Amino acid sequence: MTTTTSCTAFSGMTRLATGALATVARAVKTTLDTDPTATILVFDNTTSQQVELDLRGSMEEVLARLALPSVPPATPGRPKLGVVAREVTLLPRHWEWLATQPGGASVALRKLVEEARKASAWEDARRQQHEVAYRFLSAIAGDLPGFEEATRALFADNTETFLTHTAAWPVDIREHALMLLGGLPQEPGTLD
Repeated sequence: MTTTTSCTAFSGMTRLATGALATVARAVKTTLDTDPTATILVFDNTTSQQVELDLRGSMEEVLARLALPSVPPATPGRPKLGVVAREVTLLPRHWEWLATQPGGASVALRKLVEEARKASAWEDARRQQHEVAYRFLSAIAGDLPGFEEATRALFADNTETFLTHTAAWPVDIREHALMLLGGLPQEPGTLD
């Protein structure tokens, strides 16, 4: 996560700020300095993971901590190529087939994975959007009326039912959920 990561902060059910993490952190710090009892949740706009902010000290100290780079831990594999070593469990007949492929098992597996990724790219991206929206809704709207029905409609890609069950929800919550579902070419009748 960097200071430019796109985030959104909610104070209760009201959107407080959206934008780069540094901008959102500034708004959260200002709000909590004014009202220390405010309940604020910050979400990464790409994953809907909650973002923890260290708001101790002055605004300059808060922003300075955000700017510190994080160094990823070293992992096994061939880092210059981006290759990561992991274990794969296959049946003996699969290993036998892989051993006969040009370039060996690793090359054959990479080709198979790339073909599968291309074939299911839209469905995978859509499923991920649903999961991101659900993660956000579970964290902030789980107690709202119609939550269960709305999430069932979300996963069924039923726009009309989703909008019906979220109609009485706070506008900021509903709009943010719809924003999380946007960004992909939509098939007719699906959430957008």
